[in-house]
Amino acid sequence: METIDWSNLSFGYMPTDYNVRYTYKNNAWGDLEIWDTPDINLHMAATCLHYGQEGFEGLKAFRGKDGRIRIFRLEENAARLQSTCRGIMMAELSTEKFKEAIVTVVKKNERFVPPYESGASLYIRPLLIGTSAQVGVKPSSEYLFVVFVTPVGPYFKEGFKPTPMVILRQYDRAAPLGTGIYKVGGNYAASLVAGEKAHAMGYSAVLYLDAKEKKYIDECGPANFFGIRDNHYITPKSSSILPSITNKSLMKIADSMGMIVEQRRVPEEELETFEEAGACGTAAVISPIERIDDLDANKSYIFSKDGKPGVICEKLYNKLRAIQYGDEPDTFGWITIVE
Repeated sequence: METIDWSNLSFGYMPTDYNVRYTYKNNAWGDLEIWDTPDINLHMAATCLHYGQEGFEGLKAFRGKDGRIRIFRLEENAARLQSTCRGIMMAELSTEKFKEAIVTVVKKNERFVPPYESGASLYIRPLLIGTSAQVGVKPSSEYLFVVFVTPVGPYFKEGFKPTPMVILRQYDRAAPLGTGIYKVGGNYAASLVAGEKAHAMGYSAVLYLDAKEKKYIDECGPANFFGIRDNHYITPKSSSILPSITNKSLMKIADSMGMIVEQRRVPEEELETFEEAGACGTAAVISPIERIDDLDANKSYIFSKDGKPGVICEKLYNKLRAIQYGDEPDTFGWITIVE
């Protein structure tokens, strides 16, 4: 195995030793299989390719100072995948099977879990796809569930530093009553054009407004949005936002720190009242926002004037990371230790 420069990993794919799979046929899931090749043999008429019957998840495993490996909130990821399955009519995988797959794939690839002091983690990607060959628009009768892992560094190359984001009103990420609340690939395909345009202009991400009225904050492409004001943690509530497990965790942590948590509609003009703002998700954890530019309104909302994260963002980030790495007790019951 070539030497990995753990401290300089990007958020990208690196081949690892094994992946694990379940197959759904004849109305039942089979036994867990361990594979040492990355390829999937797929029929050209598979429903995932034609009708978007595809859902995925993202979670992480961390190596602690004590050498033990901790997986963060895998039951929540199982529940969110089950919600996706109901949303696009795929066969649901039980929490027990999901957990067996996740723990097994981490154990089999233990040598790729980055060391404690590196700041890197093992990213875990479960994928569920419809595989039966059909040309009629209807749910698949067969499914494949695959989990692979790869060691990763920070999602935003800047790491835990404030970055600028932009509002682009001419783009929507998801329809109000569409698939925005499910983790399906189509939502990400729909965000690619706006995302690339934002990157070309020097922004780290797009902050989407609601698709119906263009008045309320939705989310930041690959992450949920939150704002801090007067000891309040404020995050948007919407029928098109993917419920971020990191955001759910930060709300619990904020509450435990004595903050007042509000999950509600957030009008764009409220941005100018926030002392701090951030984007949060499994990949990014927390990405503090330096400023948000609304190009159509010729307006900028500034949250960091010195290029540093805000005090509350830093507290939340450090607390969450401490739980993930085992530096602080897991009083919420979020961690699965790989034995």
